[in-house]
Amino acid sequence: MSIQLTQNAAAHVKNMLAKQQDAIGLRLGTKKAGCTGFAYVVDYADAIGEDDQVFESHGVRIVVDAESLPRIDGLVVDFVKNNLLNEGFEFHNPNVKDSCGCGESFSV
Repeated sequence: MSIQLTQNAAAHVKNMLAKQQDAIGLRLGTKKAGCTGFAYVVDYADAIGEDDQVFESHGVRIVVDAESLPRIDGLVVDFVKNNLLNEGFEFHNPNVKDSCGCGESFSV
């Protein structure tokens, strides 16, 4: 099982974590949402739960809950800047079978 960040994503996350007093890493997960089933959840991790899995990528701790892990195992997260006004995380998930037209939700 693995979750990885690109160097761009890791640099962005490290910068954001430095501004959060209690954050120990990045929390990634999924929630039921959208027209195809699931959406990604990205947040600061301030604790590691009993059922959490912890990964490390480019010096960033990534915390994933056990329920979400099968849906995002193998995920690579990038941080992209398309122009001066548009930037954000891009998810490359090998488990995705279908996604909605707007790109907000996916199914596995």
